[in-house]
Amino acid sequence: MDAERVKIFWKEEAEEALQVAKHLFEKRDFSYALFFGHLAIEKILKAIYVMIKKEQAPYLHNLLALAEQAGISLSDLRKEYLIKITAFNLESRYPDEKRSFRKKCDEEYTGKELRQIEELFAWLTSMLQ
Repeated sequence: MDAERVKIFWKEEAEEALQVAKHLFEKRDFSYALFFGHLAIEKILKAIYVMIKKEQAPYLHNLLALAEQAGISLSDLRKEYLIKITAFNLESRYPDEKRSFRKKCDEEYTGKELRQIEELFAWLTSMLQ
């Protein structure tokens, strides 16, 4: 495996997913904007994993587990946020019958969460330098 090539692949995929999240937000498709925010964080974590471990990233969607397996040092606040973002993946893909997550995802809530995703994304991306 060419670890540098795979790292670049995941980084580009992550950047694309973040761009899609922004487009979905602009189109007011809020729950799926957060779903793609999750994908962006997952993929940037996989880029870091490959860079550190020099092996393929595991097939995980649990962001905290992925970060921990990569050996990333996290504050308690960042751990909590990775858990929260992981929930966006599950709640978007598997809504309850009341669609409570989708109802919660108004412009204000989603905008706030996306800004935090972007801040986390920037911090994680800085590890790839």
